[in-house]
Amino acid sequence: MRVGKLKLVPDLSLQFDNIGIRLLRVLAEGGMGIVYEAEQRGYAGFHKRVAVKVIRDRYSAHEAFRGNFVGEACLVATMRQANIVQILQLGELNGRLFMVMELVEGVTLEEFILQHRALGIQIPVELAAFIVSRVCRGLAYVHGKKGEDGLPLAVVHRDVNPRNILLSHEGEVKLTDFGIAKARSWMYSEEGTVVAGKSEYLSPEQVRKEVTDARADIFSCGVVLAEMICGENPFEAETSVMSRRNIVQMPAPDVEHYRPGLDPRWGILCGELGQAPRRAFSKRFGDAVGIGAIPVQR
Repeated sequence: MRVGKLKLVPDLSLQFDNIGIRLLRVLAEGGMGIVYEAEQRGYAGFHKRVAVKVIRDRYSAHEAFRGNFVGEACLVATMRQANIVQILQLGELNGRLFMVMELVEGVTLEEFILQHRALGIQIPVELAAFIVSRVCRGLAYVHGKKGEDGLPLAVVHRDVNPRNILLSHEGEVKLTDFGIAKARSWMYSEEGTVVAGKSEYLSPEQVRKEVTDARADIFSCGVVLAEMICGENPFEAETSVMSRRNIVQMPAPDVEHYRPGLDPRWGILCGELGQAPRRAFSKRFGDAVGIGAIPVQR
């Protein structure tokens, strides 16, 4: 949930003031944490706007959640790629973990889609393709990430959805929130026992509680693309259970059905990108590089 107004806990604000970070306003709230816009201050009047993610009190003493929070910060701190939100610091205040992150001044893709929907305006197909291609450039980097031992970390984000895609006022596209990602030796994963992620953007293997790889994120990118082009998420239903059933059973959406008169050249491009939301591994892009490299100008 994006808040966008001052809503601060006085004691927490004072604690951060004491370490040179001034909390300004709540940017977003989730189940596990709250993200604030803040100002980081330093010597000789130095100051920089940042985002600060703070774990909620009820999870602060939970070792599994603490481990995942630390794992997310340490993992993403090793990533240096233009389409990934950077993590700058990990710390602890009176038992409460926090991370300082790059501040992306703009909107979430979810807000962008909802605003277009409210105004009855279709998102240009070229723009939809551009956004997804940039997310996939970030994912291509993430999926190919190796550890210090030179072996693949096998990172899977597992929660690619419009709320976790940020659009800056300068036109940048950035993927954030690796809170439920899995990575070798970095983060705790209950894969095979629980369904992790937002129901209407899950891959079929996530719905079936199967082991995932990079192709799960590719599927989710295909759903995000379909939502931008179609104006709605074709798999979303009244309940999470129904959305998950649609993910597994419904055919891949025919985007031209939603956009009559679509330029045939874009129909070809959408067909290329549309390979992502397929159930069979053999019919999907093998990695994010294939999508990220597709030109958005025809």
